[in-house]
Amino acid sequence: MPYKYLAAIDMGTNSFRLIVARIDEEGNFKIINKEKEIIRLASHEGKGLSLITDAEINTAIKALKKFRALADFYHAPVRAVATSATREAKNRHEFITQIKEETGIDVEVIEGHHEARLIFQGVQSAIPLNDKKAICIDIGGGSTEFIFAENCKVNVSESIKVGALRLTKKFFPDFVINEYSLRKCGEYIEEHITRNKNLKVNEKFDIAVGSSGTILSTVGFVYYLKHNKRKRAINGLTFTKEDLMEVSDYVFTKHTYEKRLKIKGLEKKRADIYPAGIMILLKAFEIFKIDSMIVSEYALRTGIIIDTIHKMKLKK
Repeated sequence: MPYKYLAAIDMGTNSFRLIVARIDEEGNFKIINKEKEIIRLASHEGKGLSLITDAEINTAIKALKKFRALADFYHAPVRAVATSATREAKNRHEFITQIKEETGIDVEVIEGHHEARLIFQGVQSAIPLNDKKAICIDIGGGSTEFIFAENCKVNVSESIKVGALRLTKKFFPDFVINEYSLRKCGEYIEEHITRNKNLKVNEKFDIAVGSSGTILSTVGFVYYLKHNKRKRAINGLTFTKEDLMEVSDYVFTKHTYEKRLKIKGLEKKRADIYPAGIMILLKAFEIFKIDSMIVSEYALRTGIIIDTIHKMKLKK
């Protein structure tokens, strides 16, 4: 391998995440450092995720400078991938140009199906999927990725424009939830998932795997409710449909952001957008008839590392 370290940045809609991985001569890797910054791209102006404001750009660049400094400490080349909010923003060219000028980071803006496949590369490095037919679901801020795979081969990779931040902006702009807004949000999610003909709702699976913010928060919350303590390492933990219903029923009684902030065991920084995220998860369980889900702590960032290593091997 030409490098001992690699850095991967996931420029998501809700947050930016960095990992630094140490690479051995055979191309195996170990994650040795990671950082996360809440960004909330395109959440303040425009319809949907159409505009990244100057304030959001400044916040993003500040985070990326911090990430770049950490990568430079390890002499690690940086690969940064931007997803839903950046690819939809009218001013995305100005955004990525300013990032390059101020941080030196070249940003790849990837399409949803490419994002889904990178996510799956990360997931399968964390959860054994050999000889299994799997559905993998990754709920982000701007979109949700669905991957159907068998024997670790991707058959379907789709990105649907339903994400925790996007739907909060659309249905719960003041972060207040009620029965009507939750119902309309659920109907919107179901419509967008079921109208994608590549997502076969009657497909049978051996295993359902979930990754990223909402899903990791949910399994952590379920663990807290059962054990009255938090668990740092949650890779491989599972939760059932009944667990999910218990969590959602409880969260949906907390109609305001302020009330959800007081929920013990729920990530505070997610209290505003969690109802939208959990609605996506509920609908996914319902539509694809999922009884239980195992979670992967590895997703897009790890997929970027794996993909980069693979490309390096091809060049040798």
